[in-house]
Amino acid sequence: MDWRDLPLEECPRGSEVEMLQFAVDRVRKQFAWKTGGLDAEQLRRRHPPSTLTLAGLIKHLAFVEDGFTARAAEQPFGPPWDTRSWVENDRWVWESAVTDDPQELYALWYGAAARSRAAWQQLSADGGLDVVVPDPDPKWSSNRRRFLIDLLEEYLKHTGHADILREAVDGVTGNDPD
Repeated sequence: MDWRDLPLEECPRGSEVEMLQFAVDRVRKQFAWKTGGLDAEQLRRRHPPSTLTLAGLIKHLAFVEDGFTARAAEQPFGPPWDTRSWVENDRWVWESAVTDDPQELYALWYGAAARSRAAWQQLSADGGLDVVVPDPDPKWSSNRRRFLIDLLEEYLKHTGHADILREAVDGVTGNDPD
């Protein structure tokens, strides 16, 4: 699978839900293009003093997709995240990604993106973004809209990182290949 396989339907005059889903789909596609088609060495390459890698970004966003979606749906983490806490997963993804096989890493992210996209279509239907997701600490109880916005924010931030890292790896620049 590569970036061309990701769904993206133009949405010039959509509802709030349609626009948010379009924005997430568009930035997913940009992220997939920026991180796609690279070998293990390119994905693992660091640019000191930073330890950030494209492999780490891919695995981190797979975790974010699954994690934010599970939280919004009030469901537990699924594999491979279900054996660690949120904080432990966040550390683990960055550290373990540099040893992952590129095809397994890409499959992990594409699978998480597809699951998340399908789930958000259901979670946001019929006023679903207004549903409040309880938290043991009431000040952290948020509606689903907040989780979707947080997902979008994570993608925007890390697609910018991927843009810079990808240019350093092989000179690719721009928002899309066209």
